[in-house]
Amino acid sequence: MDSIMDGIENAITGYWPWLLVAVVGFLLWEFNLLYVFVSFLLPLVGVIILGRLAWILWIHYIQQDFISGIDFVLLEIIPPREVLRSPKAMELFITNALYQFSMKGGKEEYWQGAVWFWFSLELASIDGQVHFYIRTPTRLRNLIETQMYAQYPQAQVKEAEDYTLAVDEISPRSAWNGWGCEFALEKPEAYPIKTYIDFALDKDPKEEYKVDPISPVIEFLGSLQKGEQAWIQIIITPSKKTYHTKGTWFGKHDWVAEVKLETEKLLAPFTSYKDVEELEGIGLKRSRKEIRVPDYMKRPVEKLGLKVTKLGFDTGIRVMYVAKKEIYPPGTRTNASRDIRLIFRQYASPDVNAFDRINSAQADRYSGIFPASKETVMLLANRMLNEYRERAFFHVPLRHHLFNQKTIPWPFSGFLKAYVHHKTFVLNTEEIATIWHFPGQILKVPTLERIESKEASPPTNLPI
Repeated sequence: MDSIMDGIENAITGYWPWLLVAVVGFLLWEFNLLYVFVSFLLPLVGVIILGRLAWILWIHYIQQDFISGIDFVLLEIIPPREVLRSPKAMELFITNALYQFSMKGGKEEYWQGAVWFWFSLELASIDGQVHFYIRTPTRLRNLIETQMYAQYPQAQVKEAEDYTLAVDEISPRSAWNGWGCEFALEKPEAYPIKTYIDFALDKDPKEEYKVDPISPVIEFLGSLQKGEQAWIQIIITPSKKTYHTKGTWFGKHDWVAEVKLETEKLLAPFTSYKDVEELEGIGLKRSRKEIRVPDYMKRPVEKLGLKVTKLGFDTGIRVMYVAKKEIYPPGTRTNASRDIRLIFRQYASPDVNAFDRINSAQADRYSGIFPASKETVMLLANRMLNEYRERAFFHVPLRHHLFNQKTIPWPFSGFLKAYVHHKTFVLNTEEIATIWHFPGQILKVPTLERIESKEASPPTNLPI
């Protein structure tokens, strides 16, 4: 019964404008007020609708103008030869350097179009050579460098050219072919993925006993041959995601409150209320809440509670595999393009959460009874390349808002190749550090560049 009522409530809150139009239309027809509506109320409604559209376009315009003034730089991080610290060090870096939360006033937000900065944590394999990158606004470069050196003093941070520019395009006339996809969470984002703490890396075990979940990723990237490239980007910004509050029309709550609600929903079958005593002179009874959690549910409940103890980021994840056409002919699949789909499988925890592959080069969205043609697949792969190059997940161009599968219904969206909206979700600093950190020296991948020698300051007592 609760599920039915929840479905009705979701339908009402989701489609209340159409329900309101239907009710108003019926009343106007029933009481012969249609002429009054057309003469007086319809112009007013039109002004309100046009004003709302003008406001949306204005906010989009000033935000895009503000974003166009942001200069980005791609920094390559060369890890030290000996990484003796756990991923907790990377978690501290992400917390101190990348959580760029700030309160925007009315003038900043609605006149200047100010937005929160976003960052791209990237892993790239160029002909089998593995690289770590961070794409950041130039004004925060010094902060990125100082916080990286604070956690990894022997690392090296240097400016690099955008490696995606080496692939001009994916088309019948280019030398490249490619495949890409995005990732989402299988369950609501309140449920965390498996993190480095689940692999006991927070206890800093000896190198020979470490089981690092990023090792399969580095091994795969290092196995590519000349003419092959594989890219991974994790784009993050401080979370300001909101959710509709159940039982209200327009109430909203943040992701921390959403985790608490999901926990209550998870515990609902194991929760009971008992009347324990009657309050004197009132006739009301005081209830006692009792929760009996079975053993198999204790771990998921604990994990949900731990997720909100750390800062959260709105996150989008995208991967791409590109190769020369003599290696990756159009219309075929290589082992690498298949393997990259499973690159995050080690972070799956069936009782909590896992990553799910979605939007595969956007081609599977347009394959119905008849499979997509080679030209269509190549067209959509080229679009994925552009999305990767733009690091597009937040504040996307207007074409995404107007020309997407939400505004263009099926089957027209398939014919017109409408955009698929990006899916973002909340990961906390622990989860992000798990999927992007420097592996220990137990991982012997020769194509992962490391700093060979230690740098040290000269002794203070040298003669002058």
